[in-house]
Amino acid sequence: MIEVSHVSKSFGGQEVVQDLSFKAESGGIVGFLGPNGSGKSTTLKMIATLLSPDRGTVSVCGFDTKKNARKVREQIGYLPEHLPLYPELTVEEFLSFFARIRGVPARAVRAQVSSLLHVCHLDDAAKKLCGHLSKGFRQRLGIAQALVHDPKVLLLDEPTNGLDPEQAQEFRKLLISVAQEKTVLVSSHLLHEMSTLCSKIVMIRAGKLVCEKEVLEHTRVEELENLFVSGGQL
Repeated sequence: MIEVSHVSKSFGGQEVVQDLSFKAESGGIVGFLGPNGSGKSTTLKMIATLLSPDRGTVSVCGFDTKKNARKVREQIGYLPEHLPLYPELTVEEFLSFFARIRGVPARAVRAQVSSLLHVCHLDDAAKKLCGHLSKGFRQRLGIAQALVHDPKVLLLDEPTNGLDPEQAQEFRKLLISVAQEKTVLVSSHLLHEMSTLCSKIVMIRAGKLVCEKEVLEHTRVEELENLFVSGGQL
């Protein structure tokens, strides 16, 4: 579980996240919605312990990100908006490397990598160089590296950005398949995509919470748009 409580963050005197609070529970996908520049990536980085909040607290699976950063990192798999790849490594080598640095026991690395290649539909690309992968395959590899140590929490920053419609659909199917027993927080600015993918949405604008709402089967994109435009009041 993720709990963000009254968090604020400033850069150069400009507050990009302002008194933000929300929760994300396990067993579903939470959409973290907002326009570009609204503070989504900054918030994800604070949850992932890459940034420290100026005020407020963030906890992951009961561990405070300031007091227990190492424990928090053990719980998290993180896919940044721009995944750094080692172009000279094969997909298999890349995952094996991440498995080792994320603490997977040496005797279990081969089996874990093999399993993830299958789960993320990367079997046919296992021997390909990372530098030769298409955008869609790079995003699948990003999910695989985030899952390599079997974390309880997944943080995905604009994961379908730049994918064509077919690639985005395949990626959504993959995400649904791995989200059954994990806490998954996905940032996006695509309302339609989040309305079909997520069980809950958290909307922010200019670093402030707009609304925190369960997404029901009958929830329409128009409802989400009205929530955003009205500042969370229908």
